[in-house]
Amino acid sequence: MAFNHGALDATLAAAAGDDAALLRELRSAFLDSAAKQLDLLKRARCDGNWHVAAMRLKGLAASFHAEDLLQAAEIALHAAPGEPMAIREVEAVIARFARSRTPDPNRI
Repeated sequence: MAFNHGALDATLAAAAGDDAALLRELRSAFLDSAAKQLDLLKRARCDGNWHVAAMRLKGLAASFHAEDLLQAAEIALHAAPGEPMAIREVEAVIARFARSRTPDPNRI
């Protein structure tokens, strides 16, 4: 899966405008929520819990126009509960988003 975080960045920038602090806060909130849903996905042991966690992840991705996460959530949605490949895919996408954080202009 090719990584494209441009739509996420554009969505965050549109919401934050020129406020760099708000942009960092929104990005952090997105990543925190994604990590929480990933944790729920990892702990799901039945179809219902797995489905709910995958749908929440998919909804988060759609809300922020995070296409790569949306695709990973869709894979998880159609996988069996606890499917390692689906979990690894979601983990990888979240890790790429985390590494691509907008640099803090106030940090030296």
